[in-house]
Amino acid sequence: MALDPFADEPRKIMSAHEIGQDLSMLSIAEIDERVEMLEREIARLREARAKKESSLAAASAFFKLGQA
Repeated sequence: MALDPFADEPRKIMSAHEIGQDLSMLSIAEIDERVEMLEREIARLREARAKKESSLAAASAFFKLGQA
């Protein structure tokens, strides 16, 4: 059984994912964590976009009312 020379070193906690980064050193669990993190971020981005679309539509409707 081989000993892990890095076993005593604390594992880095994933805080971000860089698009295009090397994935070869990640475990399956780490890849799954990244997928979940990115899916949450995509949902957050879609929500922000929807709010901006709603605000834009409201502003557009408001300013069109004043035109005639």
